[in-house]
Amino acid sequence: MSEQQAEIARLEAELELRDQLVQQLSQELFRLVKGNTGFVPSPEASEQHQAELSALRDQLRGVEKQIDFYQAQMAERDGEILQLRQTVQELTDRSRMLEQVVQELPTVYRQKFAERMALVKQRVAEIQRENRQLQAELQSVSYRLAVRTRRSQRLELPSLDPDAIDGISLPSFGNA
Repeated sequence: MSEQQAEIARLEAELELRDQLVQQLSQELFRLVKGNTGFVPSPEASEQHQAELSALRDQLRGVEKQIDFYQAQMAERDGEILQLRQTVQELTDRSRMLEQVVQELPTVYRQKFAERMALVKQRVAEIQRENRQLQAELQSVSYRLAVRTRRSQRLELPSLDPDAIDGISLPSFGNA
């Protein structure tokens, strides 16, 4: 790009120099013609000057075309540079956002893990409560079953009427 700018600067300097020479030539011709009314340029000199002037104009048009071409290229490159700067800015913003997300990940992970663990702890507490209740019921049922089993293993004796006991005589084992 600096080569193009250097070329443009060189061409502009050359163009300015030619403009100055044409201006000086024009002033000199005007002074000569005005000061010497008898001076009439010869047709051959006039044609030569016209040819030189035409050649200079052609060169000027060529230089102007080159300048236009280089300016168009510079405008295109400026557009590309602007687009690349925007892309760099977007990527920088995205990079910052991703960096922030990465920094927040441990906190988010802990929070999500704590939320899930709260549900697990709650379920474990419910299961433990249910387990204690079932164990209490099991102990109660086991106790009642043991009490029933003991009752059924006892020897059931007939109940005696207290009035009838006086009339019953029991054998004695006195001499034995």
